[in-house]
Amino acid sequence: MTKGLSASNTPNVSNKQQENIHQLWLTADGVCFDVDSTVCIDEAIDELAKFQKVGTLVEAITRNAMGGNMSFRTALQARLNLIKPTYENLEEFIENFPSQLTDGITELINLLHERKIPVYLITGGFHSIVDPIAKKLNIPLKNVFANRLLFNDNGTYAGFDENEMTSDSGGKGRVIEYLKSKYDYQRLIMIGDGATDMEANADGFIGFGGNVIRDIVRDNSPWFVNSFYVLIDELRNNSKTTVSHHRTLTTRKYSTEVIAN
Repeated sequence: MTKGLSASNTPNVSNKQQENIHQLWLTADGVCFDVDSTVCIDEAIDELAKFQKVGTLVEAITRNAMGGNMSFRTALQARLNLIKPTYENLEEFIENFPSQLTDGITELINLLHERKIPVYLITGGFHSIVDPIAKKLNIPLKNVFANRLLFNDNGTYAGFDENEMTSDSGGKGRVIEYLKSKYDYQRLIMIGDGATDMEANADGFIGFGGNVIRDIVRDNSPWFVNSFYVLIDELRNNSKTTVSHHRTLTTRKYSTEVIAN
């Protein structure tokens, strides 16, 4: 039984676009997830900011960034300059405040794995926080695209690696382009709650509002859902279509793992 609601009838999307994304979901050859407010219930950088006693200031910057009102790198620099996490602070935060998974995400990813569909995490968050989530979900760490915090020898904050694809605006789109070019995905799906997810230029986008609803995403997503159980039900109720499809994909020459830059 479905445990959530689907909000497919978004105002700026045609019926044809809605039909297309449903079909793409049933025949996807790869699925990418955002992490903060999608795979996990919170924005990890906001939680880290609360831990560092600068939560209110950082949350305001996050809202502007996720609403598409600020470049990602500008927002990331501004937030981290306020937080200034030390290596010791970060380790303490991860140990005492582990990320909480969104209801249904474990079941959905298990279902995708059962169907031999590669799963990726693409996020503006940090490897140190996201990698434990990937391990919990049985996603290879090579399938995680995230940012990397840098520290000085004494453990003080030194910045972030600007060579990571996800460290600037359009980063998720660069990861999608990389995956499609390297593995010839034809039906690569992106699922997320933010404007950066919607603009990643995957073959199909599914907006997620189970933790937070962003107007720009709700109004422009070809398919907008409030629960992962909607996506699970769609796959299970159309198992004949998906099984038939995956039999045609058994000769794929690409791996389910990717080496991130």
